[in-house]
Amino acid sequence: MREQTHDWGGVVYTSPPRICLTLPLPPSINEQYATVNGHRVSTQVARGFKRTVRSVLRQLERQGQISQALGKQFQQSHLALLLDCYFTTPLRRDLDGGLKITQDAICEGLGINDNRVVDIHLMKHIDPLHPHLYVELEAIDDWQFDKEYVLLS
Repeated sequence: MREQTHDWGGVVYTSPPRICLTLPLPPSINEQYATVNGHRVSTQVARGFKRTVRSVLRQLERQGQISQALGKQFQQSHLALLLDCYFTTPLRRDLDGGLKITQDAICEGLGINDNRVVDIHLMKHIDPLHPHLYVELEAIDDWQFDKEYVLLS
């Protein structure tokens, strides 16, 4: 998304680099994995969700909403992830069941290590006619961990 500036009370704020996208709801945790010959494997539904995320990201790149410079900034920054889930009913699904697959799919699609995500916000809403997932991924330039330690070997 293009950088925006706002003038509020004489102070100019520059919006942090951010990608906003709307996706189908991710599969529930029970739909994400199967056991085949004693091994846990990703299901066809889970692989399809990841393909959809990659396709949406490629479309945003073609539209110029995700530039190479923005992708590079995401690769070098700490990140905040917001997931706004719109379910068909209030109690059928857990809010956090689609977190990991969504985080993985977005980060893989952008070539980012998901260990760069340091802030996550999850919200649950109801939209029985149009269930979907609204996502924001934002670069955090000034993130610092509470206390840093030096490891002495």
